[in-house]
Amino acid sequence: MFDIFGIASRNLLRYGRRTLLTLLLIVIGMVAVLLFIGVAGSFKSMMVGQITDSILGHAQVHRKGYVASIDNLPLNMNMRPGMVSKVTEALDQNSAVETWSPRVKFGGMFSNFAETTSIRVNGIDPVREAKTVPLLPKRIIDGPTDGPFVEKGQIVIPKLLARGMKTQVGDTVVLVATNRDGSVNGKTFVVRGVLESASGPGGRDGYIHIDDAREILRMQEGEVSEFVIRLKDFSKLAKAEASFKQTLGEITNKEGKPVLEIHTWADLSPFAHIARMIDLMTLFIKIVLVSIVLVSVMNVMIMAVYERIREIGTIAAIGTPPSRILGLFLAEGLLLGIVGTVGGILLSLAAVYGVNVWEPTFAFGQQQNLVLTPTIAVKDVVTIAALVIGVAIIASLQPAWKASRMDPITALRHV
Repeated sequence: MFDIFGIASRNLLRYGRRTLLTLLLIVIGMVAVLLFIGVAGSFKSMMVGQITDSILGHAQVHRKGYVASIDNLPLNMNMRPGMVSKVTEALDQNSAVETWSPRVKFGGMFSNFAETTSIRVNGIDPVREAKTVPLLPKRIIDGPTDGPFVEKGQIVIPKLLARGMKTQVGDTVVLVATNRDGSVNGKTFVVRGVLESASGPGGRDGYIHIDDAREILRMQEGEVSEFVIRLKDFSKLAKAEASFKQTLGEITNKEGKPVLEIHTWADLSPFAHIARMIDLMTLFIKIVLVSIVLVSVMNVMIMAVYERIREIGTIAAIGTPPSRILGLFLAEGLLLGIVGTVGGILLSLAAVYGVNVWEPTFAFGQQQNLVLTPTIAVKDVVTIAALVIGVAIIASLQPAWKASRMDPITALRHV
Protein backbone atom coordinates (compact mmCIF):
# COMPACT_ATOMS: atom_id res chain seq x y z
CA MET A 1 0.00 0.00 0.00
CA PHE A 2 2.71 2.47 1.00
CA ASP A 3 4.79 1.46 -2.02
CA ILE A 4 1.90 2.47 -4.28
CA PHE A 5 1.62 5.88 -2.62
CA GLY A 6 5.37 6.37 -2.81
CA ILE A 7 5.42 5.60 -6.53
CA ALA A 8 2.31 7.78 -7.05
CA SER A 9 3.92 10.75 -5.31
CA ARG A 10 7.08 10.42 -7.41
CA ASN A 11 5.01 10.25 -10.58
CA LEU A 12 3.22 13.45 -9.61
CA LEU A 13 6.53 15.19 -8.89
CA ARG A 14 7.83 14.17 -12.32
CA TYR A 15 5.30 16.56 -13.81
CA GLY A 16 5.66 19.25 -11.15
CA ARG A 17 4.29 22.23 -13.05
CA ARG A 18 1.12 20.43 -14.11
CA THR A 19 0.63 18.98 -10.65
CA LEU A 20 1.12 22.41 -9.07
CA LEU A 21 -1.42 24.05 -11.37
CA THR A 22 -3.95 21.33 -10.59
CA LEU A 23 -3.40 21.73 -6.86
CA LEU A 24 -3.79 25.51 -7.18
CA LEU A 25 -7.16 25.06 -8.90
CA ILE A 26 -8.34 22.75 -6.12
CA VAL A 27 -7.05 25.07 -3.39
CA ILE A 28 -8.58 28.18 -4.94
CA GLY A 29 -11.89 26.40 -5.36
CA MET A 30 -11.89 25.24 -1.74
CA VAL A 31 -10.97 28.68 -0.41
CA ALA A 32 -13.73 30.28 -2.47
CA VAL A 33 -16.33 27.80 -1.23
CA LEU A 34 -15.37 27.80 2.45
CA LEU A 35 -14.94 31.57 2.58
CA PHE A 36 -18.32 32.07 0.91
CA ILE A 37 -19.94 29.64 3.34
CA GLY A 38 -18.38 31.47 6.28
CA VAL A 39 -19.26 34.99 5.12
CA ALA A 40 -22.74 34.12 3.85
CA GLY A 41 -23.50 32.14 7.00
CA SER A 42 -22.36 35.03 9.17
CA PHE A 43 -24.47 37.51 7.21
CA LYS A 44 -27.53 35.28 7.42
CA SER A 45 -27.11 34.67 11.14
CA MET A 46 -26.54 38.37 11.74
CA MET A 47 -29.70 39.42 9.89
CA VAL A 48 -31.83 36.63 11.38
CA GLY A 49 -30.61 37.68 14.82
CA GLN A 50 -31.61 41.29 14.16
CA ILE A 51 -35.07 40.30 12.97
CA THR A 52 -35.81 37.80 15.72
CA ASP A 53 -34.26 39.79 18.57
CA SER A 54 -35.70 43.15 17.49
CA ILE A 55 -39.22 42.38 16.30
CA LEU A 56 -40.51 38.86 15.77
CA GLY A 57 -38.96 36.62 18.38
CA HIS A 58 -38.18 33.04 17.42
CA ALA A 59 -41.82 32.01 17.03
CA GLN A 60 -45.34 33.37 17.58
CA VAL A 61 -48.71 31.95 18.55
CA HIS A 62 -51.91 33.33 16.99
CA ARG A 63 -55.52 32.43 16.77
CA LYS A 64 -56.20 30.47 13.58
CA GLY A 65 -56.60 32.82 10.61
CA TYR A 66 -55.09 35.86 12.34
CA VAL A 67 -51.88 35.97 10.29
CA ALA A 68 -53.83 35.68 7.03
CA SER A 69 -55.67 38.88 8.03
CA ILE A 70 -52.81 40.58 9.88
CA ASP A 71 -52.77 43.62 7.58
CA ASN A 72 -56.13 44.59 9.07
CA LEU A 73 -55.11 43.70 12.66
CA PRO A 74 -58.53 42.12 13.30
CA LEU A 75 -59.63 42.58 16.91
CA ASN A 76 -62.30 39.92 16.57
CA MET A 77 -59.54 37.31 16.19
CA ASN A 78 -57.82 38.03 19.49
CA MET A 79 -57.38 35.18 21.96
CA ARG A 80 -59.91 35.31 24.80
CA PRO A 81 -58.90 34.82 28.47
CA GLY A 82 -59.65 31.07 28.56
CA MET A 83 -57.51 30.52 25.49
CA VAL A 84 -54.80 32.84 26.84
CA SER A 85 -54.50 30.86 30.07
CA LYS A 86 -54.16 27.58 28.17
CA VAL A 87 -51.43 29.03 25.93
CA THR A 88 -49.48 30.49 28.86
CA GLU A 89 -49.70 27.16 30.67
CA ALA A 90 -48.45 25.29 27.58
CA LEU A 91 -45.55 27.72 27.10
CA ASP A 92 -44.54 27.62 30.76
CA GLN A 93 -44.45 23.82 30.69
CA ASN A 94 -42.38 23.61 27.50
CA SER A 95 -38.71 23.10 28.41
CA ALA A 96 -37.54 24.62 25.10
CA VAL A 97 -39.03 28.05 25.91
CA GLU A 98 -36.81 30.62 27.61
CA THR A 99 -39.46 33.32 27.87
CA TRP A 100 -42.56 34.66 26.13
CA SER A 101 -44.40 37.96 25.81
CA PRO A 102 -48.08 38.80 25.09
CA ARG A 103 -49.06 41.55 22.68
CA VAL A 104 -52.26 43.39 21.83
CA LYS A 105 -52.04 44.81 18.31
CA PHE A 106 -54.40 47.29 16.68
CA GLY A 107 -54.52 50.08 14.16
CA GLY A 108 -55.35 53.60 15.21
CA MET A 109 -55.00 57.30 14.51
CA PHE A 110 -52.11 59.31 15.92
CA SER A 111 -52.54 63.04 16.50
CA ASN A 112 -50.24 65.76 17.80
CA PHE A 113 -53.22 68.17 17.95
CA ALA A 114 -52.13 69.74 14.67
CA GLU A 115 -51.95 66.78 12.33
CA THR A 116 -53.32 63.25 12.28
CA THR A 117 -52.04 60.08 10.66
CA SER A 118 -52.43 56.32 10.95
CA ILE A 119 -50.28 54.13 13.21
CA ARG A 120 -49.89 50.45 14.06
CA VAL A 121 -49.85 50.00 17.83
CA ASN A 122 -48.31 47.18 19.87
CA GLY A 123 -49.52 46.91 23.44
CA ILE A 124 -46.77 45.10 25.34
CA ASP A 125 -45.66 43.98 28.77
CA PRO A 126 -42.38 45.99 28.83
CA VAL A 127 -40.53 43.59 31.15
CA ARG A 128 -41.43 40.44 29.23
CA GLU A 129 -40.96 42.15 25.86
CA ALA A 130 -37.43 43.25 26.70
CA LYS A 131 -36.51 39.65 27.61
CA THR A 132 -38.17 38.14 24.55
CA VAL A 133 -36.83 40.62 21.96
CA PRO A 134 -33.73 42.00 23.74
CA LEU A 135 -32.62 44.25 20.88
CA LEU A 136 -35.88 46.24 20.91
CA PRO A 137 -34.73 48.74 23.60
CA LYS A 138 -31.47 49.26 21.67
CA ARG A 139 -33.45 50.65 18.73
CA ILE A 140 -34.25 53.79 20.74
CA ILE A 141 -32.56 56.70 18.95
CA ASP A 142 -34.09 59.51 21.00
CA GLY A 143 -35.25 59.38 24.58
CA PRO A 144 -34.16 57.65 27.81
CA THR A 145 -32.68 54.20 27.46
CA ASP A 146 -32.68 53.28 31.15
CA GLY A 147 -35.68 51.92 33.01
CA PRO A 148 -38.68 50.16 31.43
CA PHE A 149 -39.03 50.36 27.67
CA VAL A 150 -42.43 52.03 28.07
CA GLU A 151 -44.65 52.78 31.05
CA LYS A 152 -48.37 53.40 31.42
CA GLY A 153 -49.39 56.66 29.80
CA GLN A 154 -46.31 56.66 27.53
CA ILE A 155 -45.77 55.79 23.88
CA VAL A 156 -42.68 54.98 21.81
CA ILE A 157 -43.17 56.06 18.20
CA PRO A 158 -41.30 55.15 14.99
CA LYS A 159 -38.78 57.56 13.50
CA LEU A 160 -40.81 57.95 10.31
CA LEU A 161 -43.80 59.15 12.29
CA ALA A 162 -41.76 61.45 14.54
CA ARG A 163 -40.17 63.20 11.57
CA GLY A 164 -43.33 63.42 9.51
CA MET A 165 -45.39 64.80 12.39
CA LYS A 166 -42.54 66.87 13.88
CA THR A 167 -43.09 65.17 17.22
CA GLN A 168 -40.40 65.03 19.90
CA VAL A 169 -39.77 63.20 23.14
CA GLY A 170 -41.92 64.68 25.90
CA ASP A 171 -44.71 65.86 23.59
CA THR A 172 -48.31 65.00 24.42
CA VAL A 173 -50.18 63.12 21.71
CA VAL A 174 -53.53 61.38 21.27
CA LEU A 175 -54.29 57.85 20.12
CA VAL A 176 -57.74 57.15 18.74
CA ALA A 177 -58.92 53.61 18.01
CA THR A 178 -62.08 51.70 17.20
CA ASN A 179 -62.80 48.67 19.32
CA ARG A 180 -64.36 45.37 18.28
CA ASP A 181 -67.90 46.71 18.82
CA GLY A 182 -67.28 49.71 16.57
CA SER A 183 -67.14 52.39 19.26
CA VAL A 184 -64.36 54.98 19.14
CA ASN A 185 -62.17 55.85 22.09
CA GLY A 186 -59.16 58.09 22.57
CA LYS A 187 -56.39 58.45 25.13
CA THR A 188 -53.55 60.93 25.60
CA PHE A 189 -49.95 59.76 25.85
CA VAL A 190 -46.54 61.29 26.44
CA VAL A 191 -43.88 60.41 23.88
CA ARG A 192 -41.17 58.48 25.74
CA GLY A 193 -38.89 57.71 22.83
CA VAL A 194 -38.34 57.50 19.08
CA LEU A 195 -37.63 54.12 17.59
CA GLU A 196 -35.34 53.23 14.68
CA SER A 197 -36.95 50.78 12.28
CA ALA A 198 -35.28 47.37 12.21
CA SER A 199 -36.25 46.72 8.60
CA GLY A 200 -35.27 49.92 6.83
CA PRO A 201 -36.44 53.53 6.70
CA GLY A 202 -40.13 52.61 6.78
CA GLY A 203 -42.22 51.29 9.61
CA ARG A 204 -45.22 52.65 11.44
CA ASP A 205 -45.20 50.51 14.59
CA GLY A 206 -45.54 52.25 17.93
CA TYR A 207 -45.44 50.72 21.41
CA ILE A 208 -47.59 51.35 24.48
CA HIS A 209 -48.20 49.45 27.71
CA ILE A 210 -50.53 46.47 27.27
CA ASP A 211 -52.86 47.83 29.98
CA ASP A 212 -53.21 51.09 28.02
CA ALA A 213 -53.97 49.10 24.86
CA ARG A 214 -56.75 47.21 26.61
CA GLU A 215 -58.10 50.44 28.06
CA ILE A 216 -58.23 52.29 24.75
CA LEU A 217 -59.93 49.28 23.14
CA ARG A 218 -62.31 48.98 26.13
CA MET A 219 -61.48 45.34 26.68
CA GLN A 220 -63.32 44.01 29.69
CA GLU A 221 -61.14 40.90 29.67
CA GLY A 222 -57.43 40.23 29.19
CA GLU A 223 -57.34 39.49 25.46
CA VAL A 224 -54.12 38.86 23.55
CA SER A 225 -53.44 39.23 19.82
CA GLU A 226 -50.25 37.16 19.77
CA PHE A 227 -47.66 35.50 21.97
CA VAL A 228 -44.01 36.05 21.05
CA ILE A 229 -41.67 33.20 22.03
CA ARG A 230 -37.94 33.12 22.66
CA LEU A 231 -36.26 29.71 22.77
CA LYS A 232 -33.32 28.61 24.87
CA ASP A 233 -31.61 27.19 21.76
CA PHE A 234 -32.50 28.81 18.44
CA SER A 235 -30.89 25.92 16.51
CA LYS A 236 -33.65 23.62 17.82
CA LEU A 237 -36.43 25.75 16.35
CA ALA A 238 -37.80 22.99 14.09
CA LYS A 239 -38.05 20.55 16.99
CA ALA A 240 -39.68 23.20 19.20
CA GLU A 241 -42.16 24.07 16.43
CA ALA A 242 -43.26 20.45 16.20
CA SER A 243 -43.68 20.36 19.98
CA PHE A 244 -45.76 23.55 19.94
CA LYS A 245 -48.00 22.22 17.20
CA GLN A 246 -48.63 19.09 19.20
CA THR A 247 -49.44 20.79 22.51
CA LEU A 248 -51.28 23.82 21.14
CA GLY A 249 -53.15 21.61 18.67
CA GLU A 250 -54.90 20.09 21.66
CA ILE A 251 -56.64 23.43 22.29
CA THR A 252 -59.83 23.07 20.26
CA ASN A 253 -63.23 24.74 19.84
CA LYS A 254 -66.63 23.21 20.45
CA GLU A 255 -66.42 21.37 17.12
CA GLY A 256 -63.13 19.79 18.16
CA LYS A 257 -61.06 21.77 15.61
CA PRO A 258 -57.72 23.43 16.53
CA VAL A 259 -58.07 27.16 17.18
CA LEU A 260 -54.42 28.17 17.34
CA GLU A 261 -51.51 28.43 14.90
CA ILE A 262 -47.76 28.50 15.52
CA HIS A 263 -45.54 30.50 13.16
CA THR A 264 -41.76 30.67 13.17
CA TRP A 265 -39.90 33.84 12.25
CA ALA A 266 -39.40 32.42 8.74
CA ASP A 267 -43.18 32.24 8.25
CA LEU A 268 -43.52 35.92 9.16
CA SER A 269 -40.50 37.62 7.61
CA PRO A 270 -39.71 38.22 3.91
CA PHE A 271 -36.02 37.84 4.78
CA ALA A 272 -36.61 34.10 5.01
CA HIS A 273 -36.72 34.05 1.19
CA ILE A 274 -33.31 35.78 1.06
CA ALA A 275 -31.95 33.23 3.55
CA ARG A 276 -33.12 30.42 1.29
CA MET A 277 -31.49 32.16 -1.69
CA ILE A 278 -28.21 32.25 0.24
CA ASP A 279 -28.49 28.50 0.87
CA LEU A 280 -29.20 27.96 -2.83
CA MET A 281 -26.19 30.06 -3.84
CA THR A 282 -24.05 27.98 -1.47
CA LEU A 283 -25.23 24.85 -3.24
CA PHE A 284 -24.32 26.32 -6.65
CA ILE A 285 -20.86 27.27 -5.35
CA LYS A 286 -20.35 23.67 -4.22
CA ILE A 287 -21.37 22.46 -7.69
CA VAL A 288 -18.78 24.80 -9.22
CA LEU A 289 -16.14 23.37 -6.87
CA VAL A 290 -17.04 19.83 -7.91
CA SER A 291 -16.74 20.83 -11.56
CA ILE A 292 -13.31 22.42 -11.00
CA VAL A 293 -11.94 19.36 -9.20
CA LEU A 294 -13.50 16.92 -11.65
CA VAL A 295 -12.15 18.64 -14.76
CA SER A 296 -8.70 19.44 -13.40
CA VAL A 297 -7.99 16.01 -11.90
CA MET A 298 -9.42 14.13 -14.88
CA ASN A 299 -7.29 16.23 -17.24
CA VAL A 300 -4.14 15.46 -15.27
CA MET A 301 -4.87 11.75 -15.10
CA ILE A 302 -5.77 11.44 -18.78
CA MET A 303 -2.52 13.18 -19.72
CA ALA A 304 -0.61 10.98 -17.26
CA VAL A 305 -1.99 7.82 -18.89
CA TYR A 306 -1.35 9.10 -22.41
CA GLU A 307 2.24 10.15 -21.70
CA ARG A 308 3.11 6.90 -19.88
CA ILE A 309 1.64 4.32 -22.24
CA ARG A 310 5.01 2.63 -22.88
CA GLU A 311 5.74 2.71 -19.14
CA ILE A 312 2.35 1.08 -18.41
CA GLY A 313 3.08 -1.56 -21.05
CA THR A 314 6.49 -2.29 -19.48
CA ILE A 315 5.20 -2.79 -15.93
CA ALA A 316 2.30 -4.87 -17.27
CA ALA A 317 4.69 -7.02 -19.32
CA ILE A 318 6.84 -7.86 -16.30
CA GLY A 319 3.78 -9.20 -14.46
CA THR A 320 2.25 -6.25 -12.62
CA PRO A 321 -1.42 -7.17 -12.14
CA PRO A 322 -4.12 -4.80 -13.52
CA SER A 323 -5.44 -4.17 -9.98
CA ARG A 324 -2.06 -2.74 -8.94
CA ILE A 325 -1.90 -0.49 -12.00
CA LEU A 326 -5.46 0.65 -11.26
CA GLY A 327 -4.49 1.35 -7.63
CA LEU A 328 -1.41 3.29 -8.73
CA PHE A 329 -3.40 5.83 -10.78
CA LEU A 330 -6.18 6.05 -8.20
CA ALA A 331 -3.50 6.78 -5.59
CA GLU A 332 -2.28 9.71 -7.71
CA GLY A 333 -5.80 11.14 -7.86
CA LEU A 334 -6.26 10.58 -4.12
CA LEU A 335 -2.99 12.36 -3.34
CA LEU A 336 -4.04 15.32 -5.48
CA GLY A 337 -7.32 15.50 -3.58
CA ILE A 338 -5.73 15.19 -0.14
CA VAL A 339 -2.95 17.72 -0.72
CA GLY A 340 -5.34 20.17 -2.37
CA THR A 341 -7.81 19.73 0.48
CA VAL A 342 -5.24 20.32 3.21
CA GLY A 343 -3.92 23.41 1.43
CA GLY A 344 -7.44 24.72 0.82
CA ILE A 345 -8.46 24.25 4.47
CA LEU A 346 -5.36 26.02 5.79
CA LEU A 347 -5.75 28.98 3.42
CA SER A 348 -9.47 29.19 4.15
CA LEU A 349 -8.88 29.33 7.89
CA ALA A 350 -6.25 32.00 7.34
CA ALA A 351 -8.66 34.01 5.16
CA VAL A 352 -11.43 33.75 7.76
CA TYR A 353 -9.02 34.83 10.48
CA GLY A 354 -7.99 37.80 8.33
CA VAL A 355 -11.61 38.89 7.85
CA ASN A 356 -12.23 38.63 11.61
CA VAL A 357 -9.15 40.76 12.29
CA TRP A 358 -10.32 43.27 9.70
CA GLU A 359 -13.83 43.37 11.28
CA PRO A 360 -15.85 44.79 8.36
CA THR A 361 -18.72 46.81 9.85
CA PHE A 362 -22.08 47.56 8.30
CA ALA A 363 -24.47 50.28 9.46
CA PHE A 364 -27.88 48.98 10.43
CA GLY A 365 -29.97 51.95 11.44
CA GLN A 366 -28.45 54.94 13.18
CA GLN A 367 -27.15 53.33 16.34
CA GLN A 368 -26.41 49.78 15.32
CA ASN A 369 -23.17 48.77 13.64
CA LEU A 370 -23.09 45.11 12.72
CA VAL A 371 -19.68 43.45 12.52
CA LEU A 372 -19.27 40.62 10.02
CA THR A 373 -17.61 37.72 11.85
CA PRO A 374 -17.43 34.71 9.51
CA THR A 375 -16.85 31.28 10.99
CA ILE A 376 -16.44 27.89 9.36
CA ALA A 377 -18.14 25.00 11.10
CA VAL A 378 -16.29 21.70 11.43
CA LYS A 379 -19.22 20.05 9.65
CA ASP A 380 -18.74 22.30 6.59
CA VAL A 381 -14.99 21.65 6.50
CA VAL A 382 -15.46 17.88 6.72
CA THR A 383 -18.22 17.95 4.07
CA ILE A 384 -16.20 19.98 1.57
CA ALA A 385 -13.03 17.94 2.22
CA ALA A 386 -14.87 14.67 1.68
CA LEU A 387 -16.49 16.09 -1.46
CA VAL A 388 -13.16 17.17 -2.96
CA ILE A 389 -11.36 13.91 -2.17
CA GLY A 390 -14.30 11.82 -3.39
CA VAL A 391 -14.55 13.73 -6.67
CA ALA A 392 -10.77 13.48 -7.16
CA ILE A 393 -10.98 9.68 -6.86
CA ILE A 394 -13.98 9.52 -9.19
CA ALA A 395 -12.18 11.71 -11.74
CA SER A 396 -9.21 9.32 -11.64
CA LEU A 397 -11.32 6.20 -12.06
CA GLN A 398 -11.80 6.24 -15.84
CA PRO A 399 -8.16 6.97 -16.75
CA ALA A 400 -6.99 4.43 -14.15
CA TRP A 401 -9.34 1.79 -15.50
CA LYS A 402 -8.10 2.46 -19.02
CA ALA A 403 -4.48 2.10 -17.91
CA SER A 404 -5.15 -1.17 -16.06
CA ARG A 405 -6.86 -2.73 -19.10
CA MET A 406 -4.19 -1.70 -21.60
CA ASP A 407 -2.67 -4.51 -23.73
CA PRO A 408 1.10 -4.71 -22.94
CA ILE A 409 2.18 -5.48 -26.53
CA THR A 410 0.14 -2.62 -27.98
CA ALA A 411 1.41 -0.27 -25.26
CA LEU A 412 5.06 -1.17 -25.92
CA ARG A 413 4.59 -0.40 -29.61
CA HIS A 414 3.25 3.06 -28.80
CA VAL A 415 5.45 5.89 -30.05
